[in-house]
Amino acid sequence: QVQLVESGGGLVQAGDSLRLSCAASGRSFSSYAVGWFRQPPGKDYEFVAQISRSGSSGYYSESAKDRFTISRDNAKNTVYLQMNSLKPEDTAVYYCAATSAFFTQVLNDYTHWGQGTQVTVSS
Repeated sequence: QVQLVESGGGLVQAGDSLRLSCAASGRSFSSYAVGWFRQPPGKDYEFVAQISRSGSSGYYSESAKDRFTISRDNAKNTVYLQMNSLKPEDTAVYYCAATSAFFTQVLNDYTHWGQGTQVTVSS
């Protein structure tokens, strides 16, 4: 069993950077791939990025590619999402989630979720 807690959200201006953290508790964290999703106001969840169990591979949505970087430190049971050049359309609640699947953007494949952290980007 894995419990996830996100942190690092906040209010920033367009062009700024933020680093989100996803801290996990549980012994089996390194056996899960971890993804970041977001839910903009009034919209559905969107896949943002996923990182493999070892951290050697990362996958991104088109909107996140080239601006966001996902990484993990299994010794610290933490996954990070570095977000650069933020835009107002990045405004959303950001969630991290864990999956046993190899690579998936499908929401229902993720079995463990954090409570979310708000990111607001002003223009």
